[in-house]
Amino acid sequence: MPVEDLALEYSQQRFPDAPIAKVQGAALDGFEGLLAANKKRTKWMILYNSAASSVGRQRFTVAHEFGHYLLHRHERQAFACGSSDIETAGEGRGSRDIEKEADEFATALLMPLDDFRRQVDGQTVSFDLLGHCADRYGVSLTAAAIRWLEIAPQRAVLVASRDDHMLWAASNEAAFKSGAFFATRRHTIELPQSALAHSRNGAGTPQTHVTRAQVWFPREPADMPLTEMTVVAGNYGYALTLLVMPEAERRWRRRDEDEEPVEDSYDRFRAGGRVR
Repeated sequence: MPVEDLALEYSQQRFPDAPIAKVQGAALDGFEGLLAANKKRTKWMILYNSAASSVGRQRFTVAHEFGHYLLHRHERQAFACGSSDIETAGEGRGSRDIEKEADEFATALLMPLDDFRRQVDGQTVSFDLLGHCADRYGVSLTAAAIRWLEIAPQRAVLVASRDDHMLWAASNEAAFKSGAFFATRRHTIELPQSALAHSRNGAGTPQTHVTRAQVWFPREPADMPLTEMTVVAGNYGYALTLLVMPEAERRWRRRDEDEEPVEDSYDRFRAGGRVR
């Protein structure tokens, strides 16, 4: 079922006193998606940027706003989400981030985890493989890469960059706990000069090579290898770089044995057939 129809039908069945009454594209100036209610909050509307670079991006935006509706609509009357809020998987750990929660919901809704695992299990990750997943689920390559991070068998970091600087970066749990992450929300971070996505090296086509992990993460042991692959995401005007490393050496690992597992935002939607 198209995500637009799901948002309309589910909200009307489950929340008839305040359903989503309209989902449509619009010329949005300065943001990608909007969820807004009327003054009495008896009806909600989702708008997505009709000028978005791909249908996959539009679908993800609708799912993101649907996530706001299910998870956050009691907190405010309107959600206006810019390009930095949707499909970025920013680091945002340790504090509540409603944009990250909406992204997690959209990811789980559009790319069911069990089926996604079947597409990638036993295969070496590449942007070709992730492109297959993007086509299967009707999402962008970025969204598929972010989903893969969640089940990556090794430490993995995804970086989006433009003009030789990082726009955002996302690390899977294993990488984050070993210190392999970039605080792009707090700092402007330049790409290493030897990075494939750096302007002095880029050829505009997908590339892969094996290098030393210290090129990207100075605290890594000198003999730690890192597989670096990059592709230009032409629709978005930025480059995607995927960094994959073996398990961290024990001296760099920070284990949080008592840490509770993070609840998936989609699980919150499904649990007991209601939103908690």
